[in-house]
Amino acid sequence: MMRPWILPMLLVLCGSAVAAVLFFEGSPGPAAALLPAFLALAGVNSPLMFPRSIGALDAQRRGALDGRPVVFWRPGCKHCVRLRIRLGRNARQLHWVNIWRDPAGAAAVRAANDGNETVPTVVVAGRPHTNPDPAWVRGQLSPSASA
Repeated sequence: MMRPWILPMLLVLCGSAVAAVLFFEGSPGPAAALLPAFLALAGVNSPLMFPRSIGALDAQRRGALDGRPVVFWRPGCKHCVRLRIRLGRNARQLHWVNIWRDPAGAAAVRAANDGNETVPTVVVAGRPHTNPDPAWVRGQLSPSASA
C-alpha cells in the first residue's frame, strides 16, 4: 500500500528540506521557487495523478464489453506519466490497472513483454501495445468518448 507513495513522499521531504535550508540561509526567493517545483513533481508521480485503478480481470472484462483500451501502469513510471498527461481528460475513458497492486495485471504485462514488466502496456481489442504514442491511444477511443 505504501510503495506507490515512496517517491512522492521523498520528493516532498527533499524539497521541504532544501527549501528550509535556503530560507534559513537568507535566500527566500529560490526557496519559494524550489518548493512548488518539488511539490509538482511529487504530484505528477503520485497515484492521485491517475484515474482509479481496477483489477486486471475486471478491466479486461470491461474492455471486451465496451471496447475501451486497458492501460497497465505503475507509479513512478515516466512513460506512464507522459501517457496520462498527453491523454488529458480522455484518460478517464480508459481502464487503468496498477501492476504494483494487482498481481494478475503484472502477470499480463509480463506475458505481453517477454517476461518484462514494461509499462505502459495498452491492450486494445485483445492486442498489447508497449509504450504506444499517446495520440495513437487517443485515436483508439470511440469518437463519443473523446469528445
